[in-house]
Amino acid sequence: MELQSFNIYIASESDFKFADTICKEMEESAKARGTGIAKRSPEYVMKKMSEGKAVVATTAEGAWAGFCYIETWSHGEYVANSGLIVHPSFRKGGLAKLIKKKIFELSRKTYPDSKIFGLTTGLAVMKINSELGYEPVTYSELTQDEDFWAGCKSCVNFEILVSKERKNCMCTAMLYDPKDHYSPEETTQYFEENKKGFERLFSFKQFNFLKAFTKKDNSSKSIIGTMLSLLNF
Repeated sequence: MELQSFNIYIASESDFKFADTICKEMEESAKARGTGIAKRSPEYVMKKMSEGKAVVATTAEGAWAGFCYIETWSHGEYVANSGLIVHPSFRKGGLAKLIKKKIFELSRKTYPDSKIFGLTTGLAVMKINSELGYEPVTYSELTQDEDFWAGCKSCVNFEILVSKERKNCMCTAMLYDPKDHYSPEETTQYFEENKKGFERLFSFKQFNFLKAFTKKDNSSKSIIGTMLSLLNF
């Protein structure tokens, strides 16, 4: 389906009918990837819709196609664009990128001074974030709001997060700081130059995270060595 046939807009009460499907698709997608996700209830999704803090994508016929929502932490100092999900029939066609762009614009308009961050286990989302101006950061640069981290308890990888003292987990952290940031062109270039290293890092995490990492090769000049050092392995 052509991208022009999708409607991408700020959600409202009229979209409550999609809430149950959205939550089920989030859970199924996480299972298929073999990674965790903080579970959300249909009631929570509907709350975000009623507050005007969510974006929905539908087909020209009105069928649900995608979703994403805004969360705020640390009294509005931080904003997260969470729960990005695209219906399986419409994946790998650029819809996720359009949804992310729409929710990013909504976040910037609603919270112009807030830092926008995200956690992802996928290279595709990392690429989209980079094109918006996000950059990879350590977990220490994210919100320390306990309510945010409590939301990770429903994730299958929560024990890993705890064992790492919230310094790292399966997800890679990315941040957009409106007061101190690179241009989207610069962050996109950085991603393209280092995407092989990021791909290796994701694979490394997925297959080896449960092993003990007690040594660092400070002399390593490889991308993966640099990234592992950055992420406190």
